[in-house]
Amino acid sequence: MKLDHIRVSAALAAAACMVPSVAFAEEGGAGGADILIPKPAEFIPALVIFLIILALLCKFAWPSVMAMFEQREKTIEDSIKEAEATREHAAETRRQADSVIADARRQASDIVLAARSDAEKERARIVADAHAEAEDIISKAHDRADDELQRAYAGATESIAKVSVAVASKIVGETLADDPEKQREIIKKYLAEVGSLHA
Repeated sequence: MKLDHIRVSAALAAAACMVPSVAFAEEGGAGGADILIPKPAEFIPALVIFLIILALLCKFAWPSVMAMFEQREKTIEDSIKEAEATREHAAETRRQADSVIADARRQASDIVLAARSDAEKERARIVADAHAEAEDIISKAHDRADDELQRAYAGATESIAKVSVAVASKIVGETLADDPEKQREIIKKYLAEVGSLHA
């Protein structure tokens, strides 16, 4: 890079040296152009000063200018690398965010499915409990009705037996009414007959 700058500087100096020789070669030409062409007495000191200034610039100013350009180039390259790293980091963050969102959606779907399943199980349990409770109530009602029916039969049978015994004792007479043991036997026999009729 430094060599390119030296070559450019040398080419400029050579071009500057050639211009006066071309101008001197055409000195005999048009009179109006003479004013623009420097005289050799002015040109050579100006050329020497120019070369000295060029050498000083190449020695002192040019390295700092080149260092500034290199620093600027390095800063630009670092900025590009940093931008690339930031872009890659952003892409990675985006991928992670997409993954987290997909995972959250999957978990939400699993939760909804589990909730539906639990709700369906709870509904089935409630329906089964209701059926069991209804069956229990119906069964208890049947048992109660059977008990009431049995009590009614027993009460009716006992009443019928007492009435029958009373009627029979009136028919049979006073002798049977005085014998309680005989009355009990007749009542038992009558109850057994009435029970066999109801069965």
